[in-house]
Amino acid sequence: MKKSDFHFDLPQRLIAQTPLTERSASRMLVLDVPGRAWLDSQVRDLPGFLREGDLLVFNDTRVLPARLFGRKPTGGAVEIMIERVTGTHEARAQMRVSKKPAEGSVIELDDGTPVVVLGREDEFFRLRFDTTEPLEKVLLRVGHMPLPPYIERDDSIEDAERYQTVFAREPGAVAAPTAGLHFDEALLEALRKRGVDSGYITLHVGAGTFQPMRAERVEDHHMHREWLNVGAGLIEKIRRTRTAGGRVVAVGTTVVRALESALVDGELQPFAGETQIFIYPGCSITSVDALLTNFHLPESTLLMLVSAMAGREFMLAAYRHAVETEYRFFSYGDAMMILPQGV
Repeated sequence: MKKSDFHFDLPQRLIAQTPLTERSASRMLVLDVPGRAWLDSQVRDLPGFLREGDLLVFNDTRVLPARLFGRKPTGGAVEIMIERVTGTHEARAQMRVSKKPAEGSVIELDDGTPVVVLGREDEFFRLRFDTTEPLEKVLLRVGHMPLPPYIERDDSIEDAERYQTVFAREPGAVAAPTAGLHFDEALLEALRKRGVDSGYITLHVGAGTFQPMRAERVEDHHMHREWLNVGAGLIEKIRRTRTAGGRVVAVGTTVVRALESALVDGELQPFAGETQIFIYPGCSITSVDALLTNFHLPESTLLMLVSAMAGREFMLAAYRHAVETEYRFFSYGDAMMILPQGV
């Protein structure tokens, strides 16, 4: 299987650059997988596609303001993108700079905070922030929201709220779990009234989610590492839901990756740690029954994951429909509801 098998043409104008005024006002393409059909709808109509007793599983990670700006001793500009906080004063990060800094060199952030380069691991740098403040406080004070590279503008005050889910509570992500961005309090209340339960995993989305696949052969690709936590309470909710005949609906591909990583001999077990799971057509997804997700980049691992749920040809046909009818794509874009058991 080749990554080019997952290519589709996407006009630049369809890449959403800003969020809509209302979170739940996004469009939603509903896929009836067994019927090989789709329906144009809206996210606010989601309760109508769910049943009493279904369980929505969200990712409650909170995005850190992980983009920092500073200067080398020579005066050259440096942009730092934190990939993961590894200690109270240390992090792994990517850098945008004219010449890569050597081990031991010091970068000064715009507010004067010194950052020491401890070393390098592949494309990432190990950094130490020489300050009495914990690193997370430094980020909250001087950091910028880490908007994806396809959003071609600087972050704004609005992004501090909108590039964050309303249920975000566990800080650690450097990219948003974007399917969750569609939910506001009104939609969550409508779902509760419908009798739909909810639960949470935590998966801290890393900057690697935006890295292009370098291997042409899909099976040769190695995923980046991300930290996750699937608790015993959620697993018990899933067990009760399935026993009662309800469906487990993942809100976002991060939830699918987390739950599939927590499977042991086909059974969900509590799990906290790292995952490099790579899901593509041919892999069996058994931890969830449906998925709400955004539209993904051409030739991306996330497009491969959703194709594992719906089939590559059907998924690409649905994407062509989304392009033709001008759905908005990627993080601030519209949604897709994948129903492998049918509507």
